[in-house]
Amino acid sequence: MYASVKKDMDEDFIIGLYNKFYGKERFVRVYQKGSFPNISNVRGSNFCDIGVRLDKRTGRVVIISAIDNLVKGASGQAVQNMNIMYGFPEDTALKGLPFFP
Repeated sequence: MYASVKKDMDEDFIIGLYNKFYGKERFVRVYQKGSFPNISNVRGSNFCDIGVRLDKRTGRVVIISAIDNLVKGASGQAVQNMNIMYGFPEDTALKGLPFFP
């Protein structure tokens, strides 16, 4: 995703905003400056990994995310929603670690 930013924003500030917003979310991981998500790090999991890069030349921020479309994008998201609807802990039945290559 691309977005225009104010001239006084830098990459650290934008990453800080993402960390502040998603900091308590169990299934969202915001990457540190200079690191970007890879599908192999979320495969088989309910995680959404996010990386941010500021292109000062264009004044745009590039947001890159990775999810496993079979878990976070489908069944895992359905289970997460059901947990919330029925008052279960959000991560019930979703605590599995991602597969790694």
